Amino acid sequence: MDFLQSIIRMPLDQLPFFLVSILIAFTVHEFSHAYFANRFGDPTARLLGRMTLNPAVHFDFFGIVLLLIAGFGWARPVPVNRDNFSRPRVMGIIVSAAGPVSNLLMAILGCLIYALLIATGVFDAIPTGKAQEAGQLFFSVFTFWNFFLFLFNLIPLPPLDGYRIIEDLAPRPLRGRLQRIEQWAMFLFLLIVFIPALQAYTIAPLSMWAYIMRSDTLNFFYQLFT
Repeated sequence: MDFLQSIIRMPLDQLPFFLVSILIAFTVHEFSHAYFANRFGDPTARLLGRMTLNPAVHFDFFGIVLLLIAGFGWARPVPVNRDNFSRPRVMGIIVSAAGPVSNLLMAILGCLIYALLIATGVFDAIPTGKAQEAGQLFFSVFTFWNFFLFLFNLIPLPPLDGYRIIEDLAPRPLRGRLQRIEQWAMFLFLLIVFIPALQAYTIAPLSMWAYIMRSDTLNFFYQLFT
């Protein structure tokens, strides 16, 4: 147990709730990309079976493992062919933004349900302390990670959604220059993970902002219901 805890970034008692939360968050995120791409005329993801809420289709083993040990990871990216869009840049931005926005909406919905359960005394009515603790821990983990993934995916580095949005917004000459750095994407990710000085300016602030967003959103709904 001590060895396992030494290589996993989070407390072991949160691990089951983390895995469930991440599978939901990644699945809805990737489904949102596929859904809007299909609506805008690109059936690529749908034809490849990616427009689904089946977590197994979107699961990336290495991405999940890296999330466990490093604090960030990924699902299998949904393939999108922007040439099928009637307005490639505008529709491309919407498709790219759909994933992070889905995480934001899930986080807000989770806070709403969590605050409602607290305000109405549902957790207090649960007869066993373990079950009460498990319910509260799930909502805490679920909302935090969805806020974190919303923020993380907006980082303007390939292949994250933030980069794709910047790429679609940029003038054509600049887009060509941006595309040249895509080959270095994995290298940049590894630098962020393994160099503490870079983590202090990337993962650490995102975690802090995610905690603040969760706390503020939960308090807002709790005050609303009481």
